[in-house]
Amino acid sequence: MAARGRGPFHGGDYCRGDTPLEDLVIDSLAVALTVLALVAAAWSVLLAILDKPLTLETGATLGLAGAVALLELGLLAQAVIGVVRLIGLDREIHGPTFVGYLVAPVVVLPLAGFWSIAERSRWGASVLAVGCLSVPVLVLRLQQVWSGHA
Repeated sequence: MAARGRGPFHGGDYCRGDTPLEDLVIDSLAVALTVLALVAAAWSVLLAILDKPLTLETGATLGLAGAVALLELGLLAQAVIGVVRLIGLDREIHGPTFVGYLVAPVVVLPLAGFWSIAERSRWGASVLAVGCLSVPVLVLRLQQVWSGHA
C-alpha cells in the first residue's frame, strides 16, 4: 500500500499498522494541544461570564495563565519539530503555508494573552478565549497542509 497520513508528520501505512512511533507522538501532541486549548478557552469564557478580569492575582487566573503558558510551550515544540521534519521531507508540500500555520499559533496566543491582561474588564478573558479557540483551528489546518490538502 502507498504511504499516506492522517495528520502532520505522517508517513506510515495505517492499514497495516506500521505507524512510526514518532508519528504517534506528534499526533498525541496535536491532540494534547487541542484539548488544552479548548479547556483554556472554556476557562476563559467562564471567567468572562463571571465578569472576572485576568489580574493574575487569584488562583483561577493564575491557573489559566499556567495552562496558557503550557499550551505555548507545546506550540513551540510543535513548531520546532515541524520545521525539522519539513527540512527532511521527501515529498512536495507548500512550505511557506506550512511554516505559516506553525508560526501563527505561536504568535497569536501570546498576543491574546498580553491583550487579555491589559484589558481590565470581562472582555480581556473573552480575547483570551478567542485566542485559545484559534489554536485547534490552526492545528487542524496544519495537519491538512501536511497531508497534502493545502
